[in-house]
Amino acid sequence: MKYSKEEVMQYVEEEDVKFIRLAFCDVFGKQKNISIMPDELSRAFEYGIAFDASSITGFGDETHSDLLLYPEAETLMPLPWRPEHGRVVRMFCSIYYPDGKPFECDTRSLLKKAVEEAKRAGYHFTFGAEQEFYLFELDNDDKPTKIPYDKAGYMDLAPEDRGENIRREICLTLEQMGIHPESSHHEEGPGQNEIDFRYSDPLSAADNTMTFQTVVKTVCRRNGIDVDFTPKPLENEPGNGFHINMSVKSDNGTDHLYTMIAGILKKIREMTAFLNITENSYMRFGRNKAPKYVSWSSENRSQLIRIPAAIGEYRRAELRSPDPMANPYLAFALMIYAGLYGIENKLDLPPVADINLYKADIEILSKFEKLPETLIEARKIALESDFIKSHIPAPILDIYCHR
Repeated sequence: MKYSKEEVMQYVEEEDVKFIRLAFCDVFGKQKNISIMPDELSRAFEYGIAFDASSITGFGDETHSDLLLYPEAETLMPLPWRPEHGRVVRMFCSIYYPDGKPFECDTRSLLKKAVEEAKRAGYHFTFGAEQEFYLFELDNDDKPTKIPYDKAGYMDLAPEDRGENIRREICLTLEQMGIHPESSHHEEGPGQNEIDFRYSDPLSAADNTMTFQTVVKTVCRRNGIDVDFTPKPLENEPGNGFHINMSVKSDNGTDHLYTMIAGILKKIREMTAFLNITENSYMRFGRNKAPKYVSWSSENRSQLIRIPAAIGEYRRAELRSPDPMANPYLAFALMIYAGLYGIENKLDLPPVADINLYKADIEILSKFEKLPETLIEARKIALESDFIKSHIPAPILDIYCHR
């Protein structure tokens, strides 16, 4: 349910809400929040709530430190793990300067801008997220270890799969918040799990991705285990992927899947610094179903983009290179712009790669472009890209590529 400001005020009063979390994220997608009391809610809607931006990564220094958070009423969600009496709710926020100018490093607003540009051009995108994560034991001092929570394999059952009850609790918690997981299962790595989400509009999908990671971390800590979303937690085991499903239709209902894919393939190397933001990210490429080459195919999981077996409204493309450390607002925005580039330029797809790229010989592989092999290479490509410069504000580009 999407609320108006008046409905939020009424909800807070009728549901015994005592704390309102105003949520946002830094440029790298790490969630932050400020809690306010109900008496401050009306002021927050009208005037915003000030915070010290100099302490947030990428948000500036002490010379221009004041920014304002404006809660967006339609994003109201209860936090089910907090007490029922004296409840806690959360809203995502837009960020502004004191003079009313939008803050250029507010990545959520950048995604909103991409959605609006696509809408003005007559196109509507939808996204579905799949994120993988590892569960690890805590030591006697409650510190994370690298000891997997179980030794189960792909889609195994309990009792080998000890994560079954954890995934169940995560999914039920998300449902209480109005977010509907599509499926969940044990992944290939020991202690590795995956939860997938239904299709939704880009902003809701990104918000839900942020909420998902918060819920997973909360549920796991409550159960005395650690969760790891990093791309390659264990050197000799599968990495964690952030597989992004995407589709696009024009106002008249025409499907533009293939030209969208062509645009993403054309721009993927330029985008990689924002989809794979750590050195650890590049250890994942080329192994255990993680892509290494710029390629596409139907169903084939050795490819960068695959088209899963589905028909009608479920027909989509799956980008397999991003990992869960990526900021979903930036990732989705860049995918929209790359998709639009392909559609508007009527790009043709390169030849389909219906082969197993993990087992192909060198002669065949030499015909394919590679994804960047290091973070340094990815940053260099991004800095030289007119596409990136036209869609990523200079301060964010500088933060990502010069830190």
